[in-house]
Amino acid sequence: YAKDVSGGERLMSYEDFINHYLGLGISDGNVVQLLGSCADNSKKGAISFKEFCALELLLSSADASYKLAFRLFDTDGKGVVTFDQFRQILSSTLTNRIAPFNFDGEFVKRYFGEKKNRQITYLEFSEMAKHLRHELNMQIFKQYDNDSTGTITGHAFTELMLETKKELLSTHIKQNLPKIVGSLPSDKVNFAYYSAFIDLLSNIDVIEEIFTRAAEDLGKDSITKEEFLQTSRLYSQITPFEVDILYRLCEVDNGKGHIGRSDIQHLVPENLQNFPNNKATNITPTSQEAAVRFFTDVAESVYRFALGSVAGAVGATAVYPIDLVKTRLQNQRGKLVGELMYKNSLDCFVRVVKVEGFFGLYRGLLPQFIGVAPEKAIKLTMNDLLRDKLKTKKGELPLLNEIIAGGTAGGCQVVFTNPLEIVKIRLQVAGEVPGLRLGAVQVIRDLGLTGLYKGARACFLRDIPFSAIYFPAYAHLKPVFADKNGSNGPTSLLAAAALAGAPAASLSTPADVIKTRLQVQARKGQTTYDGIIDCTRKLMKQEGFRAFWKGAPARVFRSSPQFGVTLVTYELLQRYLYVDFGGTAPSGSPMALAQQSLPASSQSHYISGNPDHIGGMKLAVASFVGLETKFGLTLPKFKLPS
Repeated sequence: YAKDVSGGERLMSYEDFINHYLGLGISDGNVVQLLGSCADNSKKGAISFKEFCALELLLSSADASYKLAFRLFDTDGKGVVTFDQFRQILSSTLTNRIAPFNFDGEFVKRYFGEKKNRQITYLEFSEMAKHLRHELNMQIFKQYDNDSTGTITGHAFTELMLETKKELLSTHIKQNLPKIVGSLPSDKVNFAYYSAFIDLLSNIDVIEEIFTRAAEDLGKDSITKEEFLQTSRLYSQITPFEVDILYRLCEVDNGKGHIGRSDIQHLVPENLQNFPNNKATNITPTSQEAAVRFFTDVAESVYRFALGSVAGAVGATAVYPIDLVKTRLQNQRGKLVGELMYKNSLDCFVRVVKVEGFFGLYRGLLPQFIGVAPEKAIKLTMNDLLRDKLKTKKGELPLLNEIIAGGTAGGCQVVFTNPLEIVKIRLQVAGEVPGLRLGAVQVIRDLGLTGLYKGARACFLRDIPFSAIYFPAYAHLKPVFADKNGSNGPTSLLAAAALAGAPAASLSTPADVIKTRLQVQARKGQTTYDGIIDCTRKLMKQEGFRAFWKGAPARVFRSSPQFGVTLVTYELLQRYLYVDFGGTAPSGSPMALAQQSLPASSQSHYISGNPDHIGGMKLAVASFVGLETKFGLTLPKFKLPS
């Protein structure tokens, strides 16, 4: 979008930023200049890449709407707002053309002083901006209240709304304004009604959120005014008067005494309803946009794969001694005590250290370290990818889809897991034979390519159920361990990941035992197996049902902390090395909480679907819209794309 070059630096013009990149469709050149300057810190008439990034960061902040409004008024970029700048911006609004603002009134004197020479800082400006919309409404009302009775005629009210607040009006409201006014006790509108009417429409996203919360709590599709009021007590910005007006507006058509979601949708301006369906979703993407989305998806997968590799290596190293003990216990063949080399997990651990030394606990770590990186990486990447792709249109992920995503991720990892496991297992049990020196290269040569995938069916039988249980359990446990703000720290992540590993590891132990028996080379006199069914029959016949659960405690104690460490590392890496590819941030992370800071209904209206709007830029249009809806600064030719 940056078509200009100056001194070897690419620059984006105001026109390219406002109309081509954001797609606001503003034909008034003065307004383009005003809004474009909000991204131009240096006020040189064009936007550099550094300034573009700075705006993205600003739009990601909690007070983005106030900061953007401050930039609009701070026309010279000095960090303060003067009276002349305040007058310049307000004089540019449509509202001022219809009902000129009183720049000599008490409102101006309160903030700029009697002589209008005070300069306002950002924090002072934020307080002034909060009251500006109310002041604008009051001054407009006073100009139509010719007799100073505190009322205006119904005709004047209709005219005011259509001329000064049309950005807040849906077609339904525009068509029914005469009927709405006619339902009042007299053909007069007082200031309280006028102000509450505007505040209601300005907070329509909050109204939707209250309705959604009330409907979910009550399990109903429509709710009464009393039920709505009960829930609205949690939202200080909504008054009982506004709720009364809401039900009057909705009852113009239904007359039922209760409202549903469709009734509220009739009050949402069409430009906001159409906004998500911009060129990213409503129009077939161009080949350039499709290419950008493709390479973005590839980059995101590579990014997740790299972080998953590091996380997997860290997790595997942390619990490798437990894995070695588990493998040796599972490989014991026979059921008589005299035939067993180890009595239990602790006995195995002690014997390994005594006979093979401390580093005997890490026998076979090198191929594990090399192989576990792509193994865990592909599992984590596929799970994240499928969780994003399997969401419904409402952004929800049903439990069945979570299980499918986890199971598929587990199946995909077998291409790396099976060769890794068979080499690792043979190295781990080699220490049981005195004097046997065995290396990973020799094991690979002995097995050959096809031999590396011996026991792959059993590996599928183990890894698919494990991941299908583990990932949904982890996703549902994270909110349980989150703090009151919904945030997950390292400790809560570790607790959720470790706890989720217990049922996943224990329930998949029989498949793990069968896989181990098939992959370990039988020594002279030991039972051999021809496949999964043959192994299952012989295990049951020779060693009994308990043989299928050999090493279960060690497996749980290995898998739970391993995946705990792996997932904590993976999520922390995503936080500290965060890159926004336009997808969903990990739940419980600061990025996810920032995405959730808008109400659900508000998100559906205001978050851009354009793939070029990355990070804070997804809220750029929402923030510019807020200049009208939040602060009442209605600028000419300011319309949303449809």
